[in-house]
Formats: sequence, structure tokens, C-alpha cells
Amino acid sequence: MKVLIADKFPDAGRTTLAQVGLDVIYDPELNGPALTEAVRSTNAEVLVVRGTKVPADALTAGRLSLVVRAGAGYDTIDVKAASARGIYVSNCPGKNSIAVAELTFALILALDRRVVANAVDLKAGRWNKAEYSKARGLFGRTLGVVGVGRIGQEVLSRARAFGMPVVAWSPSLTQERAEALGVHHKASPKEVAAACDVLSVHVALNSDTRNLIDREVIFALRPGAYFINTARAEIVDQQALCEAIKERGIRAGLDVFAGEPAGGTGTFQDKIFELDAVIGTHHIGASTDQAQEAISDETVRIIREYVQTGHVPNVVNLAKKSPATHLLVVRHYDRVGVLSAVFSQLKHAGINVQETENIVFEGAAAAIARIHLDDAPPQPVLNAMQQESTDIIELNVLEL
Repeated sequence: MKVLIADKFPDAGRTTLAQVGLDVIYDPELNGPALTEAVRSTNAEVLVVRGTKVPADALTAGRLSLVVRAGAGYDTIDVKAASARGIYVSNCPGKNSIAVAELTFALILALDRRVVANAVDLKAGRWNKAEYSKARGLFGRTLGVVGVGRIGQEVLSRARAFGMPVVAWSPSLTQERAEALGVHHKASPKEVAAACDVLSVHVALNSDTRNLIDREVIFALRPGAYFINTARAEIVDQQALCEAIKERGIRAGLDVFAGEPAGGTGTFQDKIFELDAVIGTHHIGASTDQAQEAISDETVRIIREYVQTGHVPNVVNLAKKSPATHLLVVRHYDRVGVLSAVFSQLKHAGINVQETENIVFEGAAAAIARIHLDDAPPQPVLNAMQQESTDIIELNVLEL
């Protein structure tokens, strides 16, 4: 099996994949049409990416059956196109959580102590202790967290160390869960923004979270509050953020931006950097050695399990709910051709199989098949199954 790695990936991870017996093709500069051509020309069955975008034409160009995002998100992959093609999409959730949480607090501290401006003035030979001695301090300040998944929870633990009470909202956060995490639950991102001194965003980008931090949320922040985004740029109304920075004295620490360069280097300009109250980093939240080693290990684990068992850990694009309406239970002798007879009759009846499993009893004399269907097979179809195979012991149809 061939594995195409189209982003930077540790040597140790590539070596381990080769030791498993895989043919590893490593080209970390691939993107755009070059990626599509590489998928076609290599006939790779597994594609590994980090930040590289994987469009529909790349997914359909060759023989891909699995795409692994070596990171937490997967919004750079056309998941809909992958699902239509029957290609697994998997990721590595939680492996970069500590790294992102560490950068979150680096940005908060840099805003509060004006670290960037301090350093720039010193390098320019300017000494201004009177000006840079002005700082609010974090102890006792309220941190607002939008999203308390793995990264958000790592942020919570660091907030406790800094003596910061936390207010939080997350799509699935309940009052009981909030109490267990030691945070004050709010009913919406807007309520979080209104109650905090520092607002930090830690939700994944999807159709529900796009523009989640809108104008109402941003303008609910207290004048002079700090805003941190290490998640995705598209979650935030950037125009509203710029206005709030100008009009309400908001300070922003950002690791993600709209229109970031596709590669690791390049030119990049954004009007938000014209504002003195903004500091930024180069989308490096997950880019510590520790995080990359953990992500590499998880990526290798995913591919190894797929190759050895056919099972894919961390799949993100399987149907959450099957469209099946009925369950056909077939108790049968464990002999050749039994299920072939069942599927043949279902095909003639125009009934589609959504999911199926066949469990063999001890001794391998008998088995039971559970077949999820999009319609109920009528009695004549069931009779035809038993007539075609005398090895069927019993048939039952259950409505789901």
C-alpha cells in the first residue's frame, strides 16, 4: 500500500510507516494542482496532510481510500466529496491541545505586558520603563472560554494556575458539566463575552461555528478587554473585531487569519496588523516538537490499524444516523452462499442494504447476520430467500 505524505512529517513517523511495510512517498511541498497530479501519478491509497488543502479533484484523481489530517481540525479537506467517494477522513484530536493552550496564554501575557512592543523598542535602542510598567495583571481577571473541548480544558487548567475565574460556553456544555470543570456556565457566547476580561475561542470550524463570534459577541466585550483566537479565522467576524479594537480599545492576540498563505512561507498582509493593539503569530498553535511527535504517533497508529484490520480510528465522516428503517435478522448455518442468496433477493426487490454484520457462533456451525435496510422486505421476498438457500434457519424483520 502506498502512503503519500504531502506536508512536513517527522522522520521517525515515516520510518515507522516504512517498517510496517508501506511504500512511503514524501513530498512536503505539494499543494493545489500538484497535489492532485501526485495523487493520480502515485496511485496512493492513503494521503497524509497537515495544513495542505485537499479539494474534491484531488480526492477523485486516483485510488485514495483514506485521508489523515495530522492535526485536530479537518476543515481543509473536502469532507463531503470524500464521503461521496467512500473515502475515510480521519484526524488526530487532542494531540495538540497542550501546545495550543500554551500559545493561548503566551498571547494573553504578551497582550497584558505588551511584550512585543517592549522588545521592539529595546531593539531600537529606546528605554521606556515608565510606559511599559503599566499592566493590568491576570490574577483575579475573568477568562471567558468559548469551547471546552480538549484544548479548552487545557486552557481551563492553566487559568486556575494564574488565579483566573472562568466563564464558559460550549455547544454541549451543561450546568452539571460546568460545575465538574469548575467554571461558570453561560447560555451563549455573547453572555461569556459580557462577563469576562479576556475572551479566548476554542471551537472547531464547521457550519454551526462559522461567524459564531459575530458583531454582537465582540461588542459585548468590556472596553479594553483582550480577545484571543487560536482556533480558526472564519469563526470570527474580523471586520467587527477591527471596529471594536478601534472604538472600544480591545486588544487582540491572533494565531489564525483569513487568506493565510498555503505554504509554510510566503508574503502575507492583512489590514488588522495596521492596528497597534493587535499581535499575531504564524498559525503555530500546534507546532511544538512535543505536539508534532504526538500527532505523528497518532497518524502512524491510524494508518497501521487501517492496514492491519481495515478499521479506521477517529473517522469524522461516517453517517451519524443510518437511513435504515428496518433490520433483517438472518439466523443461518455458516456455509458458503447463504448471504449471497439473501442479498440477491434484496437486489431483485430494490431494497438497499445500509449496514451489515455477520457474527459466527462458537464452533462455526451457525451464524447470525444483522442487515440494516432502507425498506421492509415483503413476505414473498423472505420466502424466496429461504427457497434459494436451505441453510437459512430463520428470518425476522424488525422496524427501527
